[in-house]
Amino acid sequence: MKIGDIFDHRKDYLDLMLKKRRNSPEAEQEIECKGCKSRFNTETLRKNMYICPDCGRYMTMPPAERIALIADDGNFREMWSDAETVDPISFPDYRDKLARTKKKSGAKESVVTGTVRIYGQRAAVAVLDTSFFMGSMGTVLGEKITRLTEYADRHRMPLIIFSASGGARMQEGLFSLMQMAKTSAAIENFKENGGLYISVLCHPTTGGVSASFAMLGDIILAEPKALIGFAGSRVIEQTLGESVPDEVRQSEAQLKNGMIDAIVERRKLKKRLGRLIVLHQKHSMNVSREEAIWEPLGISAHTDKTAYELVGMARDKDRPKITEYIDKLFDGFTELKGDRLGSEDGSILGGIAFFHGMPVTVIGHRKGHDTEENRELHFGMASPEGYRKAMRLAKEAEKFNRPIICFVDTPGAYPGLDAELHGQPGAIAESLAMFSSLTVPVISIVTGEGGSGGALALSIADEIWMLENAVYSILSPEGFAAILWKDAKRAAEASEIMRMTSREILKTGIIDGVLPEGEDMYDEMDRMLVSELSKLTRLDKRTLVSRRYEKYRSIGNF
Repeated sequence: MKIGDIFDHRKDYLDLMLKKRRNSPEAEQEIECKGCKSRFNTETLRKNMYICPDCGRYMTMPPAERIALIADDGNFREMWSDAETVDPISFPDYRDKLARTKKKSGAKESVVTGTVRIYGQRAAVAVLDTSFFMGSMGTVLGEKITRLTEYADRHRMPLIIFSASGGARMQEGLFSLMQMAKTSAAIENFKENGGLYISVLCHPTTGGVSASFAMLGDIILAEPKALIGFAGSRVIEQTLGESVPDEVRQSEAQLKNGMIDAIVERRKLKKRLGRLIVLHQKHSMNVSREEAIWEPLGISAHTDKTAYELVGMARDKDRPKITEYIDKLFDGFTELKGDRLGSEDGSILGGIAFFHGMPVTVIGHRKGHDTEENRELHFGMASPEGYRKAMRLAKEAEKFNRPIICFVDTPGAYPGLDAELHGQPGAIAESLAMFSSLTVPVISIVTGEGGSGGALALSIADEIWMLENAVYSILSPEGFAAILWKDAKRAAEASEIMRMTSREILKTGIIDGVLPEGEDMYDEMDRMLVSELSKLTRLDKRTLVSRRYEKYRSIGNF
């Protein structure tokens, strides 16, 4: 038996919506692509997910088709379908225009709301309809979004909203403006209660919608080349007398500006949504009691390498990067980007993945595989935006009770002028303070260089481990020598007295263990993580935070 066969109103309404749309006079007309000017009938576009077959441009997708794109077997149950606008300020000719719009579009309002199943997972969904007053937000749209959010909260289900709107509806005046406040308050309450809100931004998402619920998602996805901004082009031109190219406000620019997590193609959207829903659920590790009991292989007490030779090994361009660790240790990694404040810093890589079936958040420094990539990533030296992204992902992990695993490999924080102007000291300080108080387990592994505060910002953890040939220090040996002796060429000498190798640091008690490198490295790292997470996830939140505080409180006391 299919899930749809046992779900109330399984797809009856959706079928009716699709039939009505396809049988309307508008459906018989050809639609012109605004990109390449090719013309297609509705059926051709429907089969191609409303993507131009000639140039690949994304075109407006009716709500019924969008719901069918993500719902299991067309499964959909609409809610509040009879809600209609009542002309709250008696705007001239508004009622007549409403009647004409309803007849032309076949819709009663600018949003469709209801519940679906996505790979068997229930979700509340809202889809804005640009065929109805450009998807503008009036009182009915605001009320339906708010009711759906409250329903999702009561029934503990994720909320997904597809936004496509010209903004507030002028004909409803201040009543329309107030919907921004109402929907934002409802979304915030839902999130505070632990709800997962995924916002999907479609073309266009502007005005009051973009400045309220559309940009409040725990996860914010966007379609390719969707226009995302506040003021419309016409408003900008007539207010300021200047034009703003669409390219600077499209989803690709917003990704670069750190405002969204990812751009997802329509064909891949259902799979991405399904994975995100499961990644935000609570699952234990699929390991036996025996697998959780781990006896480390250990490393030899001595090495014939000098400290500076180990520094060279830690910096080796062929040393495994965070992407290799993710590939070897985790399943289903889903990257999340942006600090939501103004930038995406690629030198910090973060996202959610499964570790033996348990969702975890993975964060770490990212170095390149060649010189060009390293320059782009600042050789793994994060800017303030990178640390703020890491903090955002860590807080999201805390909200959904996911353990955090950090991979540290950086010479230090990025020392450029932009980093100074954007608040590098404050970003690192905030990271130290926040990670110290997280109520979920944190494990940090120094895999290469662990340099200065840039490394420490991702090293405040319940368990800190190092790879055998990694180094961890107050500063690079070159910087150390330059400061103390005014001679960076004495770096080799400095590295010997800095006590920066894994064996030396283990003796101090600052780190909890050292993992061997070579053919057993990934297996040992996996076993260590299984063992330590098995212990840490059993601790209550207060104990976890208290033990972490005492861990650092004891370093250097007298």
